Amino acid sequence: MERWCAEPDPADLDVLGRCEGAVLDVGCGPGRLVAALGAQGRRALGIDVSEAAVAHTVRRGGRALRASVFDPLPGTGRWDTALLMDGNIGIGGDPAALLHRMARVLTAGGLLLAETVPYPDVDERLTVRVTGPYDTPGAPFPWARLGTPALLRRARASGWRAEDRWSTDGRTFVALRPPPRTPPATPTTPHR
Repeated sequence: MERWCAEPDPADLDVLGRCEGAVLDVGCGPGRLVAALGAQGRRALGIDVSEAAVAHTVRRGGRALRASVFDPLPGTGRWDTALLMDGNIGIGGDPAALLHRMARVLTAGGLLLAETVPYPDVDERLTVRVTGPYDTPGAPFPWARLGTPALLRRARASGWRAEDRWSTDGRTFVALRPPPRTPPATPTTPHR
């Protein structure tokens, strides 16, 4: 929790240094990455389903919207980089569906930077709850946890191309490029 709410650490800064163009931070939480990108003069937007997280991001000086990645989003298809940090490859509990959505959010040839679980054999779906400050359990929601090999397997199966994988300070990351987009079929007119 402390890292999540703190300023970006060296591993975060390494990821931010790899970002290309306009950046969408999916599940931005309290906005440490969105605010850091904004402070660098980069175009960045955070999205999160938590109203408190969005408010915190804005207080830090970042731009953020309360939205799910599966909702209609501004700039869909025009984001150069998308971030799935802090294990956010687990959003929705279905990594294949999330990868499919991310391919639509990014530009053709865009970049997805995802943080994985630092244990390579992890590949699990579960239902979790966030417990509030007074031990009040929140509503259950689906989540997934993936180590790097599991994410790479799922990405390849969906047509994504692995560009890089690395570790920094005990955290593990993957850089992926989306599958090529198939151009829409050109309607043909019958010859008369």
